[in-house]
Formats: sequence, structure tokens, C-alpha cells
Amino acid sequence: MTLNEYEKQCLEAGTIFTAVRIISGKRSRKDFDTIEAAQEYAAQFDGKRTMIYAVTKFGNSAHICNF
Repeated sequence: MTLNEYEKQCLEAGTIFTAVRIISGKRSRKDFDTIEAAQEYAAQFDGKRTMIYAVTKFGNSAHICNF
């Protein structure tokens, strides 16, 4: 994955990793302590439509990948 500097900073400083999907027309959001846990959750769905965000303790966030 290619990340810009801001995204890299959020990934490195991330304290929460959020997986977001649209399920039956409604946004579903689930928080995890690690990016690996968010990716594991996203792997149960197909189509690489789960968006994973890194969130820092200051509330900054960046889209890291679709999984």
C-alpha cells in the first residue's frame, strides 16, 4: 500500500483502527486495537469494500486501505 506522510503518521500513532462497511444500505463501524484485528474482521467479507482507518489519540484519522 502506498501512503502519504499524513497517513503514515496516523498509522504509526494509531490507537484505534476502525473498519467501516455499508451493509444493507447502513453504515457499519467497528473499532479494533490493532490494524491486524481490523483486517481479520474485514477478511470475512469479499470484494475489498471494508475501509480501514487509523485513529490517533488526538482524534486525527486517515484512510489506510480497503480490505
